[in-house]
Amino acid sequence: MTPTSDAARLLAQMTLEEKASLCLGSTFWCTAPVPRLGIPAVMLADGPHGLRRQPGTNQPGVSGSLPATCFPTASALGSSWNPDLVRRVGAAIGTEARAQGVSVVLGPGINIKRSPLCGRNFEYYSEDPLLSGALGAAFVAGVQSQGVGTAVKHFAVNNQETDRLRVSADVDERTMREIYLPAFEHVVTEARPWAVMCAYNRVNGVHASEHQWLLSDVLRDEWGFDGVVMSDWGAVHDRVAALRAGLDLEMPPNIGISDKAVVTAVHEGRLDEAVLDEAALRLLRMVERASNTEVPEVASAEAYEEAHHRLARAAAAECAVLLKNEDGVLPLDLTAGQTIAVIGAFAVAPRFQGAGSSRVNPTRVDSILDEMRAAAPEGVDIAYAEGYPLDAGDHGEALRDRHASPLASEAVALAERASVVIACLALPPSDESEGFDRRHLDLPGEQTDLLAELAEVNPNVVVVLANGGTVCVTSWERHCKAVLECWLSGQAAGGALADLLFGRANPSGRLAETVPVRLQDTPAYLNFPGEAGHVRYGEGVFVGYRAYDATDREVSYPFGHGLSYTTFAYTDLNVTVTGRPEDGDLLVAVSCTIRNTGDRAGHEVVQLYVGDPEAQVARPVRELKGFTKLHLQPGASGTATFQLGARDLSYWSSAWRRWVLEGGQFDLAVGASSRDLRLAATIDITAPAPLPRLDGMATLNEWLAHPEGSRALRETIGTDADGNPRGILSDPERCVVEGNFPLSTLATFPGTGFDHNAVDELTRRFAAQADPWESARPAL
Repeated sequence: MTPTSDAARLLAQMTLEEKASLCLGSTFWCTAPVPRLGIPAVMLADGPHGLRRQPGTNQPGVSGSLPATCFPTASALGSSWNPDLVRRVGAAIGTEARAQGVSVVLGPGINIKRSPLCGRNFEYYSEDPLLSGALGAAFVAGVQSQGVGTAVKHFAVNNQETDRLRVSADVDERTMREIYLPAFEHVVTEARPWAVMCAYNRVNGVHASEHQWLLSDVLRDEWGFDGVVMSDWGAVHDRVAALRAGLDLEMPPNIGISDKAVVTAVHEGRLDEAVLDEAALRLLRMVERASNTEVPEVASAEAYEEAHHRLARAAAAECAVLLKNEDGVLPLDLTAGQTIAVIGAFAVAPRFQGAGSSRVNPTRVDSILDEMRAAAPEGVDIAYAEGYPLDAGDHGEALRDRHASPLASEAVALAERASVVIACLALPPSDESEGFDRRHLDLPGEQTDLLAELAEVNPNVVVVLANGGTVCVTSWERHCKAVLECWLSGQAAGGALADLLFGRANPSGRLAETVPVRLQDTPAYLNFPGEAGHVRYGEGVFVGYRAYDATDREVSYPFGHGLSYTTFAYTDLNVTVTGRPEDGDLLVAVSCTIRNTGDRAGHEVVQLYVGDPEAQVARPVRELKGFTKLHLQPGASGTATFQLGARDLSYWSSAWRRWVLEGGQFDLAVGASSRDLRLAATIDITAPAPLPRLDGMATLNEWLAHPEGSRALRETIGTDADGNPRGILSDPERCVVEGNFPLSTLATFPGTGFDHNAVDELTRRFAAQADPWESARPAL
């Protein structure tokens, strides 16, 4: 396909069979070519945090890929709260994709962390849709700046690995609209990805690959997506139904089955050929885009390997979250004569990425021990003890007698003579991966038992964590003075950790997910992972910090939390409101001053939360509606600015199936976490009153609450000679008792003053009623 190819012209020349074949791949990793018309195949490859390009185009499996830079996983990048950093990582991955002949990178994953037990949480950014959407859009922009496409995944409501190809995620529309769809909406509308990948699971009983409401009504019609909708590998169960619903590309290809099914369905009149034409046209346009890149070609890996490793190191340092730092034990004292004990097998064999389809074959791997020794000044001894075996991950009893273990004894002896202990703790690979969910939130007992013994002989213990999903800290954090959460931070994690521990880098990561006190406190605890093929999203919109803050439940560390080696002061909150919802120009401008009050340069993540204290629906106490990351020198000040529109103050109305801005007071708070709110203000918003939708199933109370509906109902019932209401309206007690009855039900009751004919007439009068929020509805 040449740069001047016309996709529509090519489509007109294709046979029915060629169009059907184009809508499924030709190999495990490639789309289908049409040699007769010069249409090439394009290659797809995994790549949420580094490219995983298999040597062969028809080679499945999760190992043996070509070497590529392994960047921090999404769980780490999420904690950076830095879209610019994520954009640079995306651009680097795009560069490597072009060098390896990959046209579309399968990522990013932007699903919400509904439960910390999800085995694939290391591939997802956050429990919050705003943060996930902002970082996902940045990743897409970065990759696509290099002339390489992205496939945003997994659309939608994919929040567990248990029974992932069959389970039905049963979730109401309001919860989907407010929690599980906004990140996708933002990425699609702002970053324009080349493709969207459907999820494996069913959504309210319908496979995501066959879900017309998701793939066509919402994704295409509402959000304006014009790219390719593709399947996850093996997510298609009925190719014709999936095509009809809006799925363009089936991967991997079920050649000889799916293509024939499509052709037969067209011949038999069960599938409109126009539907196939639209799908084929979108695929042709993607192939054309892959051929029309204007960015410079990359000659070889040598051109970028070193630069990308440095970027991976900088990214890993920015992603780390300093959870606690008692007595300023960090950064380390590097005075000559000090002995720093580095304990834990993961110090020499670091855990830096997750398992499954995102597993990268790294170009190199830095160990924590080697990097600390290389960075330590002369006269500082970096000593090492293994402490526990690498396979200590089954939480068994094999090594629970610490004094009987030579590894533990050696570690305790080293800790006793050291000035400070760096305990490298981690979830082993057997505890979290794509393909299964976690059973608990605990570190291996062998590691936490050892930590307690180290604390007995040395008061200065620093824990360094490597884990994809969050872990509970309640049982062991009292045994250490500092906790540095590094997540799975890529091939340069060792060097980044040395930079952080030695004070060459200042921790600036903030939690993108809450650290609960215990598993039983998590919002989805009673509804995860479901049973009998269904998982009920019973917590509704109260996911993550929204639930903890609404119930005022204790947490170990709140959403947004993270310490620094410096301190920051918040002052001068200013809030202005202009425009009106009914005119579509409502704007809430928020600003405040942040000053670095410490003696080191550092980053502060300034977070804006909004709450609606009195609403007709249950709303979270506060929701993240803006954030910015400021870098400030000691003593310097900067301004954090935010802009909110009507959508930011709205909720999704199940009655009207639209965003609704309910007038009244809104609480605004700016701070360093969802529970560290430094500045606050209240604003009043005037908006059209939310009114009920009127039909026969609307209740008596709803009819009476609607000005026009109440007037019409009262006219139907009428009054007596003295002008007093008749029927049910003459009996206040009855109105209370039967006020929640639908009007069609009350029509069968005696003495109401209306019958079914009257209800039918009322319903007809209001069947075409205008949406009272039509003029004020926030733009999508």
